Amino acid sequence: MNSPDVNLNLNVRCLPLSATLFINELSNKLKREGRPIYKLGLGQSPFPVPQPVVDELITNAYQKDYLPVLGLYSLSEAVVDYYRRSQNLEYSSENILVGPGSKELMFIIQLVYYGDLIIPTPSWVSYAPQAHIVGRHVYWLFTKKENRWLLTPEELDRHCRQDPTRPRLLILNYPNNPTGMTYSRDELKSLAQVAEKYKVLILSDEIYGELNFNGNHTSIAKYYPEGTIISSGLSKWCGAGGWRLGTFIFPENLKWLLEGMSAVASETFTSTSAPIQYAGVRAFKGGMKIERYLCQSRRVLKSLADSVYQKLYSAGADVSKPNGAFYMFPDFSKYKENFRRRGIANSREFCEKLLNETGVAILPGSAFGRPENEFTARIAYVDFDGSRALAAAEQIPFEQEIDERFLEYYCERVLKAVDLLCEFAAN
Repeated sequence: MNSPDVNLNLNVRCLPLSATLFINELSNKLKREGRPIYKLGLGQSPFPVPQPVVDELITNAYQKDYLPVLGLYSLSEAVVDYYRRSQNLEYSSENILVGPGSKELMFIIQLVYYGDLIIPTPSWVSYAPQAHIVGRHVYWLFTKKENRWLLTPEELDRHCRQDPTRPRLLILNYPNNPTGMTYSRDELKSLAQVAEKYKVLILSDEIYGELNFNGNHTSIAKYYPEGTIISSGLSKWCGAGGWRLGTFIFPENLKWLLEGMSAVASETFTSTSAPIQYAGVRAFKGGMKIERYLCQSRRVLKSLADSVYQKLYSAGADVSKPNGAFYMFPDFSKYKENFRRRGIANSREFCEKLLNETGVAILPGSAFGRPENEFTARIAYVDFDGSRALAAAEQIPFEQEIDERFLEYYCERVLKAVDLLCEFAAN
């Protein structure tokens, strides 16, 4: 029996599975085979969803109606109130778009907006493939270790002045995946001035904003409100990645873009899961229990980041201490000649050999837009039981730092994995 011809869209041919999802599925496969695996590849929050939010989901499990395409009105109001409380920003609840994860909304904005995509590299693994699927041209703006892997206003200006009137969408993600670095207020102001000068539209991906270790995340929308769309959701700061709820918030003058996106949403995902949206209302309303949850999460992650950083630095990796999230982006170029003698030519081969020989799963820098021959990699220091760690942190006074003994007991797998990584690099 003859099978139908294979007629894949050219933009989808040879498109691999997302690097983060691939490493997670491969790690799970190796674990099922009985291999000891340390999962530092997928950036999934190690912490549980806050109990008040879980309770709200249980209460609303019966909700089954299709909700408005833009999202549940009470959720939009909660999101607006959240930005008013946390950033002193004023928005209309009619200018919120809720989707089944911010990832889906990012795809739709690239489909709807007519313009080039600008991505600082290293960047999250799905920005560029999404642009490729919809046929958008991607311009990479390379950053430097010396600048903490952050985009500088000079680099943005250099790119834009080549064609000052060209429509552009800049994706700015901070605290950053894969580096864990964030921008100061002065750096955001300077970037905003350049973006305003060239009328660059900014998609500010602030999904890790609440995981800024100092709890003082600032949105670039404060300095460029008319040209900034803020992206957030529940996956990272609320530990609810699998729930799939993302939010875009638009200034009034970009309502035309919101309307275009909502038209596409109405023909694709229709609306986001009703029970999840009701639970999202509780999450964005915050309150004492959620604030305490966030404070403890930051404490644990900051102490763990300091310990991982020290191990990598002592091993000779070129690495910057992160400001938030749960990522680190070391460069092992010091061992370049050592790697080549062992038949390792690039970051991808480095990570593959590391996984096969030690069971430590991390991602190569090339998955984040870095050059193939550069020995950078992303570590997601999340392989620990976040529920136990939070409960234990509650017993330690806030003014007291979480020490190494705590980390060795509650985050032992992460520390062990980093030790194996350092030993592998140094051989």
